[in-house]
Amino acid sequence: MKGFVRGLLARANYEMPKIQRKWEWMESAGFGGVTSSPPPEKGLENLTVADVLLTKDNDDGMADTWISCRTNDTVFDAVKNMAKHNIGSLVVLKPGEQQCIAGIVTERDYMKKIIEAGRSSKVTKVGEVMTDESKLVTVSSGTNIIKAMQLMSDNHIRHVPVVDGKIVGMISMVDVVRAIVDHQTGELKRLNQFIKGDYY
Repeated sequence: MKGFVRGLLARANYEMPKIQRKWEWMESAGFGGVTSSPPPEKGLENLTVADVLLTKDNDDGMADTWISCRTNDTVFDAVKNMAKHNIGSLVVLKPGEQQCIAGIVTERDYMKKIIEAGRSSKVTKVGEVMTDESKLVTVSSGTNIIKAMQLMSDNHIRHVPVVDGKIVGMISMVDVVRAIVDHQTGELKRLNQFIKGDYY
């Protein structure tokens, strides 16, 4: 996976400007009688975490991009919550009514700090095993997805909370990779249509 991510990052940073230059050259050369470029589309360099969050919307239009637990919940309940929603991490909030982020707990925390350490998940609190807020890596909704991917890769993490003053979502490496692959596939499709003369 790490090698794949590195390759995708390198390709994303290399291919998109190359495709744009190809379009510009074809337009200036009048290739195939084409006199205008394809309709504008958001470039990969302008694709943000907010765009990724939009792809995680539910059918009812409400974003379900993160599910939380509290520091005083048991690890057992937190892991049960992860299994129920088929996710690998939970945002941990401080006790009380405010949506104040305290950290993040992941399936890796459960494996290393509960199973490997021989502790009981039914008596251990989430606050004892989570990654604390002071060590937490976050992004904002305006962060470029290539930057977000690089951040996850550099820090060897797979889940990142999205914080705009308060927690607004969660993205994973899978979400970001899927967004980049989908975007590049769309760009290549548009280039093929351009070459075939679908734009005039």
